[in-house]
Amino acid sequence: MAAGAVLPLAGVPLAIKDNMCVIGTRTTCASKILGDWVAPYTATAVERLLRAGALPLGKTNLDEFAMGSSCENSALATTHNPWDPTRVPGGSSGGSAAAVAAGEAVIALGSDTGGSIREPAAFCGVVGFKPTYGRVSRYGLIAFASSLDQIGPLSKSVEDAALVYDLMAGKDPCDATTVDRPVEATLGGFPKDLAGLRVGIVRDFALDRLEPDVRAVYEAAYGDLQRLGADLVEVALPTADYGVATYYLIAPAECSSNLARFDGMRYGLRAEGADVLETYERTRAAGFGNEVKRRILIGTHALSSGYYDAYYVRAQKARTLIAADFARAFEACDVIACPAAASPAFEFNAKSDPLAMYLMDYYTIPMSLAGVPSLSVPCGYVTPQGSDKPLPLGLELTAPLFAERLLIGVARAYESGTQHAAHRVPPVLEASAR
Repeated sequence: MAAGAVLPLAGVPLAIKDNMCVIGTRTTCASKILGDWVAPYTATAVERLLRAGALPLGKTNLDEFAMGSSCENSALATTHNPWDPTRVPGGSSGGSAAAVAAGEAVIALGSDTGGSIREPAAFCGVVGFKPTYGRVSRYGLIAFASSLDQIGPLSKSVEDAALVYDLMAGKDPCDATTVDRPVEATLGGFPKDLAGLRVGIVRDFALDRLEPDVRAVYEAAYGDLQRLGADLVEVALPTADYGVATYYLIAPAECSSNLARFDGMRYGLRAEGADVLETYERTRAAGFGNEVKRRILIGTHALSSGYYDAYYVRAQKARTLIAADFARAFEACDVIACPAAASPAFEFNAKSDPLAMYLMDYYTIPMSLAGVPSLSVPCGYVTPQGSDKPLPLGLELTAPLFAERLLIGVARAYESGTQHAAHRVPPVLEASAR
């Protein structure tokens, strides 16, 4: 580093989701199969923040291999929500969201495949930002679903998220999926209000399916957008209702391929068997948790002979239709607003049925399939029945491809014009019982 160089993150504490490589440190993906694996290099996104002066505090917990919406699938630890330790922090980037919400880190990195930054951000009352697919390098991010995974920041303010994004974004020769397109700075030049902005309210995301207290928070958030000068217009995403079904064919199929490398032969856990096949079987049986095994089986089935066209190919066609619907919607509006989650953080073990857990990403999955930039910003609080603890909710804002500057500007104006930002309303932390 040259003498006198400006370090935008000088001394800023950074937490890193433990599916990103940092040289010389354990990178486990919260899985027994990688429990003792030490990374030989550093992920590009992390390296760019370290060069900007960030101080790495350590790794944060996640659902194993980023497969989950609650952080309950970790094989190594349990992460609690700072707002109510009896509830989940969301997933899969639950450790990163909880660390920022609790004040343990100023900024954190997460990865988002179907909502894994935005949903925990909503549950923990912080900002969580998923950029356009290909805007931030995935080099050094241990892959779950390569066509969906994207690294992004979690922070207590939109401004901090913008700073981190600006430092990470851009072409990386180590990642062929990064886009060779100039990065428009998002930091600074924030609008004071939303005058003249067209905000799309998705007809297909009707709020009447939500619990009354949750619906009231989102209705108030839409009202705040209007109060700040935005024009609310109705838009349609008719194929978004197929997002969950589409995602849970494409993502498991890619997971099945990506996780085939964890076989006990070259690195990670190795459970000896009588021959190579038995070694594979015993290693993967001992090393992977139930949710990872479930998704590998779903994906392998979808890619198998006789089912590939019926499932995987049809899912890819549906994904194309979902992306086309977003493009049409953005002809009528500048950004889209909708819930980031259908409920506040739930209690541990409340979603033991896999389908109930998968549906938690109903509002975030369509944006991931379309590849568009999307973020969650705190928008209000609800107090569940039988509890005296208010829990945060997040408003999801989405912009067209590569319109990060617009998206950040709108989120910043909303944040400034309301009183829900994490730095204004921190959780009341309880002393640990341990």
